[in-house]
Amino acid sequence: MQYFKELASARELLANLTLRDIRGQYKRTVLGRVWSLASPLSAMLVYTFVFSFIFNIKPAAGDPSGVNVFAIWLLCGLLPWTFFSAAISAGMGSLVGNSGLITKVYFPRVVLPISSVLTVGYNWLFEMAVLTIALLIVGAFVLPWLPLVVLMMLILVVFATGVGLALSVANVYFRDTQYLLSIVLQIWMYLTPIVYPESLVRDQSDKVGGLFGTNIEVMDIYSLNPMLHFVHVFRNIMYDNRWPDSADVWACVAWAVAAIAVGLFVFARKEKRLAEIL
Repeated sequence: MQYFKELASARELLANLTLRDIRGQYKRTVLGRVWSLASPLSAMLVYTFVFSFIFNIKPAAGDPSGVNVFAIWLLCGLLPWTFFSAAISAGMGSLVGNSGLITKVYFPRVVLPISSVLTVGYNWLFEMAVLTIALLIVGAFVLPWLPLVVLMMLILVVFATGVGLALSVANVYFRDTQYLLSIVLQIWMYLTPIVYPESLVRDQSDKVGGLFGTNIEVMDIYSLNPMLHFVHVFRNIMYDNRWPDSADVWACVAWAVAAIAVGLFVFARKEKRLAEIL
């Protein structure tokens, strides 16, 4: 309980650190925050060319929205993923990157990874606003669904924060974490139905059947991916314009609660030795 009181007392510091990072992120650049769109848009162009034009992958049209644009379908899954990957990477490096501050003065160290996630979240909010405009242009009826979109964004922020907290501590003790994470994220992305529809995996899983003589199929293992459920929910809301499957929503909530609980527990246990190790 005392730990949470310290967190509450540090809310002003958290706000100041987040605003500092937001203001300094694109300082002295001509395009400013427009640069935050460069990475997802360039990825969208490459993936659209490769998977839609070359491999001729055609996801089902939005139901009931009727939207049938591969690039828009892609962005509805790609933007949540790019936020998540950027947020946990930023959170992971926040303690090592502020080692000088940590060793000089005491404050609740947990504000550093949280402020890093919130900074990335601010950019994500801007990107999602642009996606909303694009959806309106292609005919999606997305405006009534925006409150639910914001709610799911907050749940994903909580999930990313929990993972970022745990990784930030791991990176202090084991600097290999930052190199391992980049590899894991590359694999994780392609194990998530972002650039291809999940139906392709389901079809192959049905063909293969049970693994090693068991009743466990590829799809059973594939469904353990927490980001799969988040991608489902965002596409259902924004691309399809319909209520997401309740099982996906509850899976997202469960993963977020578990991640933040584990992240805070690990951080609270190791926080006192951070200055000594850094």
